Amino acid sequence: MESNVIEKANHKAKITIEPNKEIEDIEIRYNFDDENTNLINYIEIEANSDANIIIKYESETEKKCFHNGILKLKAGKAINVNVTIVNLLNNISNNFEAIENDLEDESNVQYTIIDLGAQNSISNYYSNITGNGAKNDLKTIYLGTENQIKDINYIAEMRGKKSNIDIDVQGALNENAKKHFKGTIDFKKGCKKATGNENEYCMLLSDNAKSIALPMLLCTEEDVEGNHSTASGKVQESELFYIMSRGIDYKSAVKLMVRANFNKILARISDENLKNQILNEIDKRLD
Repeated sequence: MESNVIEKANHKAKITIEPNKEIEDIEIRYNFDDENTNLINYIEIEANSDANIIIKYESETEKKCFHNGILKLKAGKAINVNVTIVNLLNNISNNFEAIENDLEDESNVQYTIIDLGAQNSISNYYSNITGNGAKNDLKTIYLGTENQIKDINYIAEMRGKKSNIDIDVQGALNENAKKHFKGTIDFKKGCKKATGNENEYCMLLSDNAKSIALPMLLCTEEDVEGNHSTASGKVQESELFYIMSRGIDYKSAVKLMVRANFNKILARISDENLKNQILNEIDKRLD
C-alpha cells in the first residue's frame, strides 16, 4: 500500500493515480498560520486505481484566514475512490469550496465532508454521473456556532443507466448560526433505473439559530426512483433530562447528543487520529 502525505501543498496540484496499483492513500494538509493566511488552490485528481484521499484545512493562527478552492475528480471505470474533506478553520475565516466529479461506468465515489470551521463556509458540490452503474455516496456533517453561516449547495446529474446518488447531511446549529441547504437530484433522459436519495437533518441548539432547506428532484426520464426528506428540530427535553439525571451537566449532555447524531458518518473515517481530532473540535466549539 502506498502512502503520500503532502504538507502545505502547492496552490495547484494534479494527482494521477496510475492503474493496477494497490489502494493508494493520499493526504493533503493545508495549515494556515500567522505567515500564511490566504489560499487559492486547485486540485485535480484522475483516479485509474482505487484510492483513499484526505484533504484537511486547519488554522494554526487566530488571524482571519481566506480559502477559495476547487477540487476536480475523475473516477475511471470500476474504480473506488473515498474522499474525506475536513474544514477546521477558525470561526472568523472564510471558506469557499467547489467540488466537481465525473463518474465513469461502475465507478464508486464516496465523499465524507466535515464542515466545522469558518465564519462563512460556502460549499458547492456537483456530480456528473455519466457511467452506467456508477455510484456516488455523499455524507456531510456541519456544525455552526456563534455567528457562523453554512451555505451548502449539492447537485447531482444522473445520466448513466442504473446509476445511484445517496446524499445524507447531518448538522447542528447553536447560538446565532445559520444554515442554508440546497440539494438537487436531476434525472436526465436516458438514465433508466437510476436511483437517488437525499436527506438533511438539522439539530437546533438555540432559539436564535436558523435553518433553511430546499431539496429538489428534477426528472426527464420515467423509469427512475427519487426520494428526498428534510427536517429540523430542537433537542428533545426528555432525552436531555434522561442524560442529565445520570449526573451529566447540560453542556456535556448536548455534546453527547450531537456526537450521537454525527457518529454514523464519523464512523466512515478510518484514521482514528483524525476522527479524535474532529470529536475534540466538536466539543471545543460547543463549550
